[in-house]
Amino acid sequence: MTVSLALLPPGFASAQDNSAAPAAAAADHPDEIVKMHQQVAAANREYNREVAAAKKVYDQKKAAANKKRDAAVAAAHSGTSQ
Repeated sequence: MTVSLALLPPGFASAQDNSAAPAAAAADHPDEIVKMHQQVAAANREYNREVAAAKKVYDQKKAAANKKRDAAVAAAHSGTSQ
């Protein structure tokens, strides 16, 4: 068990820290394969949470950029139509 934990990437341990309940459940299960699958699932949940947060920021910044572009286009159109 100690050897398998040493082989995990550093980011995996931080993903485990954020989801204490699944990690505790994985530690209680006697089957090593079930523990591994639970740890992988916890890491995937953390990854998906981080990706969703990044997409939200991206969407907000994209909307702000669209507003700037639309304002510039409207200004250009109103300048040429006069």
